[in-house]
Amino acid sequence: MSYSSDMQQEEKYWKKALFKSQHASKTGSLIPLKTKVIKSFGTEKYKFEVRYMLSQSPLHIAKEVPKENPFQPWNKDLEISAIGSQHTLILNKYPVQLGHMLLITNNWAPQKGWLTKEDWKALETVDKDTCGLWFFNSGPQAGASQPHRHIQLLRRNIYESYCPRDKWFEDILNNKLELPLELSKSLAITQRRQEDDAKILYEKYLMACNLLEIGSPKDNVEPMLPYNLLISKTWIAAIKRSKEGCNGFSINALGFAGYLLATNESQLSWLDKHGPENLLRLVTN
Repeated sequence: MSYSSDMQQEEKYWKKALFKSQHASKTGSLIPLKTKVIKSFGTEKYKFEVRYMLSQSPLHIAKEVPKENPFQPWNKDLEISAIGSQHTLILNKYPVQLGHMLLITNNWAPQKGWLTKEDWKALETVDKDTCGLWFFNSGPQAGASQPHRHIQLLRRNIYESYCPRDKWFEDILNNKLELPLELSKSLAITQRRQEDDAKILYEKYLMACNLLEIGSPKDNVEPMLPYNLLISKTWIAAIKRSKEGCNGFSINALGFAGYLLATNESQLSWLDKHGPENLLRLVTN
C-alpha cells in the first residue's frame, strides 16, 4: 500500500461495522464462516492464499434461483449506514472476514447491469472514510451470489497490503512485470490517483470495459460478458470472465486478488500440480 500516513481516515463506517457485527451475531442475523489457511503459493510478492471452508458452505445458494431478494428489504440488524439517497452500506451476512461490508442499491438494480455514476459516487463516499479492497462480481459467471446490485468492501488499514496479489497488480501497472499472454486479453488495469473523484472513477471503469470489449452503456443494455472488478487506492483492475469456476473451485474477484476458497469439491491435487495462475487462466476469456 503506497499512500502516506497523512491520509488517516475517521473510519466511522468501519467502527459502526464492528459494533453492528457484535449485535448481529447475538441476534443470529450474522453467520460468520470459519476457514483456515491450508496452502500458499508463489513468492512473498506474488502469492496466493488458499483457505479451506470449515463451516457449512452457503455457496449452494448461488446455484439456485433465489426465492427472495435479501436486499429488498435488507435486514436492519445488518445495516451500517445510508449512503446518499440511493445506497445503503450493510454487513455481509456470511463474512469470512470481520466487518465485511456490502454497498447495495436501495431500489432494484441488476448485478448484471452497468455500474452507474451514482454507484461510483456512493463508493467514493465510503472510501473517503473507510478504505480497503473493493470488489464486484458482475453476475453468476463472475461469482455473484445475488442478482441485486452490491459492491463489496474488505477494510484495510494504511499499513496493510490490500491483498496477496497487490504487488503483482502494482508491478504490471508500472511495467515491472510482463503480463502472461493468456491474461493480457482478459485483464485491464489502470492507475487510481488520490485526486480521482467519482466521475473520473466511472470513466476509468468504462475505459477498462471498452479495452476488454465488454461493451458500453451507450451501445449495450448490459455488459456483453461477465467480469470482475478489484479496486484499491492505487489501482483498478477489470477481469473478463468465461465461467464461474473450474476443478471444483468457485472463483470470484477475490481469486484474482490471491484469495482462493477450497471446499470438499475442490481438486487440491490439481492445484498442487498446475498452480493457481493456471486455474485463473481457465476461467478467463
